[in-house]
Amino acid sequence: MKKLLVLSALVVSSIACKTETKHPETTTTETLTKVDELVTITEVAEFTGQQVTGVTVSEAGRVFVNFPRWRPTVKHSVTEVVNGQSIPFPNEHWNSWTPDTPLTDTTFVAVQSVVASQKELFVVDTRNPFFKGVLSNPKLFVFDLENNTLKQTYTLPNEVFFKDSYINDVRIDRKNNVAYFTDSGHAGLLLLNLENGTFKRVLTDHISTTAETDHLTINGKQWVNTVHSDGIALNQIDDVLYFHALTGYTLYAVSTAVLINATEEEIAAAVEVVDKTAAPDGMIFDQSGNLYYADLENNAILKRDLNGMTTTIAKGDSVRWADTFSIYNGDLYYTNSRINEITGPIPTMTFQVNKIALKD
Repeated sequence: MKKLLVLSALVVSSIACKTETKHPETTTTETLTKVDELVTITEVAEFTGQQVTGVTVSEAGRVFVNFPRWRPTVKHSVTEVVNGQSIPFPNEHWNSWTPDTPLTDTTFVAVQSVVASQKELFVVDTRNPFFKGVLSNPKLFVFDLENNTLKQTYTLPNEVFFKDSYINDVRIDRKNNVAYFTDSGHAGLLLLNLENGTFKRVLTDHISTTAETDHLTINGKQWVNTVHSDGIALNQIDDVLYFHALTGYTLYAVSTAVLINATEEEIAAAVEVVDKTAAPDGMIFDQSGNLYYADLENNAILKRDLNGMTTTIAKGDSVRWADTFSIYNGDLYYTNSRINEITGPIPTMTFQVNKIALKD
């Protein structure tokens, strides 16, 4: 997903035994692209000079976005989109941090993801601005959307992250009261017990969380980078977590019960290869069990149905690195973060939140 420091791809499958886990050969399902079936894309908001990556829509229809601190010109880390305007959330103070001010528990430093769930907004603060290394322990802030106040702060303990970690995205599992994270800087997944606040890290440098290549090819040009476990999606129908390296072409999955209860060795052995896919960033399941994910190299959004058949539902200039997805009221919201297009300052570049109507 994100333009990280180039890291060496470590290809190991199990922390305990250091031997490669064997998986059955998996072939790519057919991708169908019919121009007359592509959906209409509607712009929700546009930001000039502010690179948006995350978007989430609450149950009440409130739209929240985040802007990672990849450059010093970031105005706000988290905002709410109201009538097309970007309003700092929860207020200006939370968005006031600059590199020359102290780190506190009441300011955002480098937010990578926002996810709304059951009247709460979860904000992932990597504490790794400018990809120069983690400044302090990454945090998950939880805000009460009924009054826009901080409800809970979870701080990652030292043993679950590394100096080069970039805690990327989060999914909230209300059935088990667990949050799942990807680390795209140092390959691996994290789990947080939302009830007692304990974390555990799994699949560190495992084949399933490690990048498969050091570049993507978009519009005929190579975007050179090595990005590990990034895309993440929770299928709440069968209670399975799906995940994907950004610079990679393999979709993996493991049951939430195994992740929560099993040992590291058992988790590594239980990981399954689901499919060979396009290289994605954003990933999300709908309530029917269809998986939507980005195809970064082809400026497209794909749908993988329950039978494993993949179709292109959106494609073209209005899909420019679909970074994050959210579903609300039958619409799929996504961000255009245009990561591959940036070669210098971005004061005149525009970045969008768009939406498309999902078909049954």
